[in-house]
Amino acid sequence: MSFAINLLMALLVAPLMAGVVRKFVRGLVHSRQGPPLAQPFHDLTKLLGKEDLRTSISFLMNYAPTIVLAAMLAAALLTPMGLPAPINAHGDLVLFVYMLALAAIATIMISVSAVGPYSMANSAAEIIGHFTVEPVMVICLLAAALKAASPTMWDLATWNADNAGSLSMVVAAIALFLALIAQVGKLPFDAPEADTDIMDGPIAALSGPRLAQFQLASLMKQIIYASILAAVFIPWGLGYIFPLNVLVHILKVCVLVVLMGLVDVVNPRLRSEQVMWFFVFVIVLALAALGLAIAGL
Repeated sequence: MSFAINLLMALLVAPLMAGVVRKFVRGLVHSRQGPPLAQPFHDLTKLLGKEDLRTSISFLMNYAPTIVLAAMLAAALLTPMGLPAPINAHGDLVLFVYMLALAAIATIMISVSAVGPYSMANSAAEIIGHFTVEPVMVICLLAAALKAASPTMWDLATWNADNAGSLSMVVAAIALFLALIAQVGKLPFDAPEADTDIMDGPIAALSGPRLAQFQLASLMKQIIYASILAAVFIPWGLGYIFPLNVLVHILKVCVLVVLMGLVDVVNPRLRSEQVMWFFVFVIVLALAALGLAIAGL
């Protein structure tokens, strides 16, 4: 059951949430009707039927998008989404972090192997983003693991559900939410993509089915990260009976995605130095959560 739920969340709910944000958040703030809710599905389907044009013959360009998608699927199966993760018995937060790192490395490889004047700038921005934000998630999950005395994601979630209000977990939740906004590439932290400029990040080197794979993986990453925050650090509803626990989890994820979409809509892009100071603040906040967890708070 949990296997099917996690796959549905990753493959269907992720694009649907993107449609909700585009229509109801971005549309309302910009005072326009917005695209249909199913527009992300239409976009992905259209890309699957497009010609696979490439800017480079590098083998990295051939396989990197598939690696990103596969790593995100594996991470989704390691994430509790109202129920224990489908492969909870075969992997813990260490494997989860490895899957995120694999997806990040494959994304960087796309930028590096692309032919164009902006490819190295894109890859540098990706490297900075991943190696400054992802450690925040690792530190927050490590703090939760110390409190739960277990590296298993479900144990982290159930411990927080039984010990609500722990100071270290509250601080970790705030740090992880701030990091999540930056990690999913939304404004004001979309420097690697630069949607309003001419760079467009790694996806400028992709087209057709490979672009569809990469975009689906990006949508999945947003749902996975939101699910980690909702399940581990906001574990309300975890003990409800099925299917109420799954519905509560989906509601929490939807609220988090809408909040991220709202930040995206109402903020301009930050300058590089502003982004770095933000990262420093979030890392310090995550380290404070870890220190409080070590102190038993």
